[in-house]
Amino acid sequence: MNNSKNIRFIAALALVIALTLASCTASATPIATEAPQSTQEIVIGLSLSDLSNPFFISVQDGAQEAADRLGATLIVNDASNDSAIQTQQIQAMLDKKVNVLLINPVDSDAIGSVIQAANTAGVPVITVDRSASSGEVVSHIASDNVAGGVMAGDYLAELLGKTGNIVELEGITGTSAAKDRGTGFNEAMAAYSNITIVAHEVAEFDRITAKQVFAELLDQYPDINGVFAHNDSMILGAMEAAQEAGRTGIVFVGFDAVDEAVDAVEKGTLSATVAQQPTEIGRLSVETAIKYLDGETAPIFIPVELALVHK
Repeated sequence: MNNSKNIRFIAALALVIALTLASCTASATPIATEAPQSTQEIVIGLSLSDLSNPFFISVQDGAQEAADRLGATLIVNDASNDSAIQTQQIQAMLDKKVNVLLINPVDSDAIGSVIQAANTAGVPVITVDRSASSGEVVSHIASDNVAGGVMAGDYLAELLGKTGNIVELEGITGTSAAKDRGTGFNEAMAAYSNITIVAHEVAEFDRITAKQVFAELLDQYPDINGVFAHNDSMILGAMEAAQEAGRTGIVFVGFDAVDEAVDAVEKGTLSATVAQQPTEIGRLSVETAIKYLDGETAPIFIPVELALVHK
């Protein structure tokens, strides 16, 4: 009897152990195959007005460097200087549920509606280089374009001996950069009674357009002494037009300090350009976005220092 009881006890114990092991195995299986949880990756949308412009390529480079370093994903769209395209692209990024938007507006007025859409969706917006006329933004990161316009105007006036006829080539109408640089430049010119601005012409921040526009102005005005353009693409186009027309002795001043313009300053063909540090603007934009998402308060305006590049 004792042997029989012992056999039954051992058998029962073996059954309990087997069931326990089976239970443990069953509960452990999904844990072993489940993918480990990782922190949610930050996705940043960057909308640039025109990636054919070297300035904005540098902005993108700075933003990409910061995103890579900080472990964020950067989605970049080129609006090709078309505000309608920019609106569509930003809406698509909102549909993809980006965490934050960095926007360099084609048109400061037109961008307001899509910024408001981002506000409604709870997606924070930071404006880059150019500001927006409406909608709520966390921060604006740019150089002081008014101060840059004054800087360019005063330097051009000094080079001309505070007398002469000059031309202003303007950027895209409606952009804050064109408004502010023009405001600063014209404020500076108001102090020089012997300087006359013979023409204010829109050249759309575009090199080819500026070349065509300035070629026409050279035909119209035989005594142009100086030119200020709201960006380097336009000043380089104007210089090409003057060279092809055989017009010498004109003082040229640009804005942005892109590589080709800096080279032209070193060669002496361009008198000066205002340096904005676009790579720094891109870097600061991404860093500010990530800090904001981490709960830090962002300054409403983050200025990037300007410098005049000349010989």
